[in-house]
Amino acid sequence: MISAGDFRNGATFEQDGQVLQIVEFQHVKPGKGSAFVRTKTKNVITGAVTETTYNPTDKFPVAHIDRRDMQYLYEDGGLYYFMDTESYEQIPLNESDLSDDFKFVKENETVKVLSYKGNVFGVETPNFVVLQVTETEPGMKGNTATNTLKPAKMETGAEVRVPLFINEGDMIRIDTRTGEYMERA
Repeated sequence: MISAGDFRNGATFEQDGQVLQIVEFQHVKPGKGSAFVRTKTKNVITGAVTETTYNPTDKFPVAHIDRRDMQYLYEDGGLYYFMDTESYEQIPLNESDLSDDFKFVKENETVKVLSYKGNVFGVETPNFVVLQVTETEPGMKGNTATNTLKPAKMETGAEVRVPLFINEGDMIRIDTRTGEYMERA
């Protein structure tokens, strides 16, 4: 059991048959009245985000999320296949189970597949990936005085805004959480 007073970012718990993960929390002690915990929680199965207020003494059962390293193999007709690196078991996932940042993952890359009580509900991608630029406009010499960005297409098909000096064939590091260019690799 976890009490609302012990909430931390990333903690998961069960409430009313739903599995919730804390995205943000704030412990508030007003001058008048009793303390409370204001949270922003995300339903890990549906992805819905809600804001809720709890009494610090409220207790909830802890939900243990299983995170297994799996290798992304390939996509076939809307199904994405992953292989457990220990048992070599393959599982297919629907496109709806994948997060928006999955567009930065190449085939044969290792990701964490998230499940709760045996039901797979999502995929956690690495925070940073290195990808090759396959399509972008050529940079003009002397055009680097400003922080101007141009669109570039990556080898996975994802679009990223990059500085003008990046050319086709360059390898760049991308932050998958924000989808932003970080640096040349």
